[in-house]
Amino acid sequence: MRIISGTYRGKQIHPPKNLKARPTTDFAKEGLFNILIHQFDFEGLDILDLFAGTGSITYEFASRGVRSVVAVEMVPAHFKFIQQTCRELELDLVTVIRGDAFRYLKKPYQSFDIIFADPPYDHPRLAELPDLLLSTDILTEDGIFILEHPASIIFTAHPRFFQHRKYGGVNFTMFSRGSR
Repeated sequence: MRIISGTYRGKQIHPPKNLKARPTTDFAKEGLFNILIHQFDFEGLDILDLFAGTGSITYEFASRGVRSVVAVEMVPAHFKFIQQTCRELELDLVTVIRGDAFRYLKKPYQSFDIIFADPPYDHPRLAELPDLLLSTDILTEDGIFILEHPASIIFTAHPRFFQHRKYGGVNFTMFSRGSR
């Protein structure tokens, strides 16, 4: 796993083999960020990374100069790995929270410009995430919610559907609160 661009461009991150997370592939991550860079000026953005796993998306946003990143991860080993990596890279703009993403969404303490979620593909509540998230004020009016999900779940009929992209076996569906 590597950081694609920004301050830490090319930096290799080596998660321990005992982590059970499925990091977003570099190919998919590069494709996603190529879209985002044309829609947002990263400086000044607040980012939420739900189901942060290895922290791959967190590090990518932090490397690109956003204002802040909140990474929420429930699995203790993953949480500790993200904390350790952020310390090593001196990513003071990252706050790592050990907790359940669904509980976090019930009581958010701020709004975010971009929210990324990569739940386990077999998570029984994965399909609920867009409605749950978009029913709160956690996403800014001009923000987008990006959900990484298996191909078996299709969100194109969702009223807040914005865009779908597929990179190999990785599917990203984007949702917005307003019109984009």
